[in-house]
Parts: sequence; C-alpha cells; structure tokens
Amino acid sequence: MGLAGEPGYDYSHWSLHPVVQIMPDRFLQPGTLWPAILRQTEHALRCGALRPIETTQAVIEDGGVRFLVRQVSSLARKDQDKARQRDASAAVNPFLPYDPDLFVADISDTHVALLNKFNVIDHHLLIVTRRFASQDALLDLADFEALLACMAEFDAVAFYNGGAAAGASQRHKHLQMVPLPLGPDGPALPIAPLLASARINGPVGTVPGLAFAHAFAPLALSSARVPGLAGIALALYRALLDAVGVRAIDVDGELQPSGPYNLLVTRLGMLLVPRSAECVEGISVNTLGFAGSFFVRDGAQMRIVERVGPMGMLGRVAGGVLV
Repeated sequence: MGLAGEPGYDYSHWSLHPVVQIMPDRFLQPGTLWPAILRQTEHALRCGALRPIETTQAVIEDGGVRFLVRQVSSLARKDQDKARQRDASAAVNPFLPYDPDLFVADISDTHVALLNKFNVIDHHLLIVTRRFASQDALLDLADFEALLACMAEFDAVAFYNGGAAAGASQRHKHLQMVPLPLGPDGPALPIAPLLASARINGPVGTVPGLAFAHAFAPLALSSARVPGLAGIALALYRALLDAVGVRAIDVDGELQPSGPYNLLVTRLGMLLVPRSAECVEGISVNTLGFAGSFFVRDGAQMRIVERVGPMGMLGRVAGGVLV
C-alpha cells in the first residue's frame, strides 16, 4: 500500500475525504516561501531585528548517529544576554503582536510565518497562530495544514515542543522549521539513518536504536501539496500520542495532552517522544535533540554531553525506557 502521502496511497481506512483547497492569493503560494525567507532575513539582519547566535560546531558519534553539538561563542553569548535583558521588560507574548521586521508570510487565515529572532540555525522559521492559542494545547488540523504547506516549499525538518518540560519557552502556540542539511557533513538529518530502519506494526511503530519510549509513523512528504495530507498527518499524530500513552484531557474546555512530548516531522515520517524532564545537568533538550542536534552554552556543558553521550542525554529526558 506504500507510505501515507505517496501517490496511490489508500486513504479510505482513515475515514477522511481529501479536499483540494485553493489558497487565496493573500496566503502562501507555491514557490514563494524560500525567497521570502531570504529577503526578510537580509532585511532583519540589516535593521537589527534578527540577532543570530554565533556558534562553533562539534560532532559526537553515538548509537549510529553523527550528533551535531553547537557551542555558543563568548561574544555571541554577551550579545544574547543583553538582548534578553531588553526583552525582559517587553511584552510577555512576542507573537502578539509580532515584530513586523521578522514577518515572512501569511500562511493561512490561522497562521503566519516569522523568523526566529535569536536563531542558532540559519533561516529558522516559526509557524505561529494568528490568535493566541496555548502551547499546551493539542495540535489541530489548521496547525498541520500550515506546517505541511511550509514543508512542501523546501527540504526541512519541523518540530513541536509540547510543553515547558519538552523545551517550549513561549506560551503562544508555534511550530518550528529549519532547513536541511543541519550540518556540513554526514546525513542531512542526523537521525535519518535510524528512522529509515523503523519497524512498523499498523499505522505506527518503533525505531531500532532508540532505547527510550517513542513512537514513529511513516509519512511521505513531497515537494507537492498532497490534497488531504494534513488530515492524514493529524490522524497519525493522534495515533502516536496513543502509542506512547499520552492521552487527550479537557482543561477548561481545551484539549491538552496528559503529559509533555516532542514531535519531530521529517520527510520520512513523524517521531513522537514523551518527556519526563527538560534538562540534563542544566542542559536544556528540545525536539532538535531527537533530530540529532544539541546546543550548549560553554565548554563545561560540552564536556557534560561528551561524558553522558547524546543518546544518554535523550534517554534521561525521555518519558521512560522502551519495553
């Protein structure tokens, strides 16, 4: 039958009816996102709205994965600290209203695309709800429609930090996307060799080599916008949550997960990992850690990653051991 999203795939078992949507001209049109990102990046750097964090990069091989570990430079750290001090007196929600100098595109009537102000990876994109929605809320169809519209534009990996313990630093709902490759050498996505070996039983399965609790669902993403794919992705997302024991609960009329989690969306499929902690010895781990990319602030933190090992880091923040 093939992977969900491939031509000829049988969607009938999802009880979903793909609908061809014609996007109004004011919303994201095919072939326009990457040029818009480049234009806005140049503008935002020129006016000072974008404040990239300069890093040096090391590779640590562990468990068959070439993990990328970026360490912030002292000069960039100083600039970052100054920026954070200024932002401390600013509005609590940087997305409402958002900085127009960081605006990239109107994706849909529910989401906009913004540049990440303090980016470690170039052209880091935020996919943000126009109106306030909680980062603790479950993802919905509109979230996946906006995400997949962006992922159809260029080769990228997307992710969602589901809750503060999963690395979320802003309460306003936002997905994130960074272009591939993540580094100059090795696979474009470091975790890809493991994902390619996933064992699937039904709509979801597991990935050999990941010893912590997780679930993986194949989903073939192409450069074309496949009608109905967002609905398929939403159904798989819910199946992934079920597989790791994260339930939907009602919190003041809003559906939220019963626990924190990370969601990684790649052209191979979606990986979901429940979380039990945000940090390992002071080092925060978000979804990009499960993609094979870590960020540390100094040499002491780099030595912690070397001592614990990247796979060990992931195992210590994940919500349990795979059984």
